[in-house]
Amino acid sequence: MVKKFTEEQLAAVMHGQSHPHEQKDEFDFLPEEEKPKNPALEAAIKGEFYAGDEANKPDIESSALSEEELVRFTDDLIAAFKTVYDPEIPVDIYELGLIYKVDIDDNRKVDIVMTLTAPGCPVAGEMPGWIEDAARNVPGISDASVELVFDPPWGPERMSDEAKVALNMF
Repeated sequence: MVKKFTEEQLAAVMHGQSHPHEQKDEFDFLPEEEKPKNPALEAAIKGEFYAGDEANKPDIESSALSEEELVRFTDDLIAAFKTVYDPEIPVDIYELGLIYKVDIDDNRKVDIVMTLTAPGCPVAGEMPGWIEDAARNVPGISDASVELVFDPPWGPERMSDEAKVALNMF
């Protein structure tokens, strides 16, 4: 009779365990209080950052802006973006999906990453300035800058339903 093993059992045997449910490590012979600790692993399990691991410290900064202020800026910036239109398309740039990313720093400066419907757009040189002006007009915003990107390329799937209705694309 041939004994068949599960993958779990084979893996356990390969790792020096006599039984798959018997977890052994190199410090099993020590009493629990004398076993070495892994503070980085323990912190990660708790969802915390281990302060002794500076090399892998996440780049997370707390914001000086309150949640309420961020919500207001978000709403006001969207309203401002909705005042800017591509002159060839009767839909605003927000609903067209031309705005890819908006960051607001603690000094209330807005950095906007956007694209155009096509790299050869006739207003490519002007539209970023229109967006900057619209953002700068939002009360409380100190400055704005626009980075124009073409990767990923814009496509009609980025348009909102509102834009698709306006352009008879349903």
